[in-house]
Amino acid sequence: MRLFLILLALPCCANSVASAQQTPDVQYHPPVICPAWPVGCGPRVLVDEAHHNFHTADGRYRPFAELLRADGFRVDGLATEFNLESLRCADVLVIVNALNERNVDDWSLPTPSAFSNEEIQTVRCWVHNGGSLLLIADHMPFPGSADQLARAFSVVFSNGYVRPGHRQPGITDTFEYHSGLWPSPITQGRYPHECVTRVATFTGSAFTPPLGATPVLLLGTGSISQETTEAPGITPDALEVPVAGWCQGAVFQYGWGRVAVFGEAAMFTAQLAGDERKPMGMNAPGAEQNHQLLLNVMHWLIRR
Repeated sequence: MRLFLILLALPCCANSVASAQQTPDVQYHPPVICPAWPVGCGPRVLVDEAHHNFHTADGRYRPFAELLRADGFRVDGLATEFNLESLRCADVLVIVNALNERNVDDWSLPTPSAFSNEEIQTVRCWVHNGGSLLLIADHMPFPGSADQLARAFSVVFSNGYVRPGHRQPGITDTFEYHSGLWPSPITQGRYPHECVTRVATFTGSAFTPPLGATPVLLLGTGSISQETTEAPGITPDALEVPVAGWCQGAVFQYGWGRVAVFGEAAMFTAQLAGDERKPMGMNAPGAEQNHQLLLNVMHWLIRR
């Protein structure tokens, strides 16, 4: 069963294997009933591509980018390091599954920071002065690579694989209204048809948000994070950390800016996994509202 979960239910496998296991589902086009802006007229979103990212706007996060474009956002990749000049024209910075060069082909400990101290300070100040950040770090090694950046915003990840206490083996992890999916402006949306009552995730990681943050996905009783020393899969010596009450999604203000953090990447894209090309992400059964959750998060980040 563990092998089944590793191959079919996780957002990524080993770097050499995952490329063959996961491809973007370019046929996935969910309805955007009431776009926030005319096409090409909305805020500018920059998706990090400068830190060995497993997901990029032209790669496995192409469905993410196309959904935002259908809502009017202008989406581009950012292939340079973070500095005041590269972020000057950005409204939202999106960082998904960044890696240190050491872990590009070796998903084992240690997992050094994907970002320099100067970049972390730049992003922190940029958000504090009014920028918006969407930070996504999947299961190990990605939380380790994002650790120093996350801590700059008082977010602490467990560098492992999360297992929600309500999981039923062999299926995706489902968060429903008042049962892991907590009522907030994120779930409510702008209009009644944007209300989200159920989302699906595909393993990922857990984190503690800063005091005063608004939970979006909250892990329940019996949830654990298996802090493996190597991925894919879970090594026999993995430490099991209780994470009940931790988050897999949360949002919060930071100075004049806003931050959204999620511990799972597949939930905001659409992929085809394995030789059977099984849907995994927004295109998967049970994830029909995931795309609306993403749009609601983006609208909150830019104060729509």
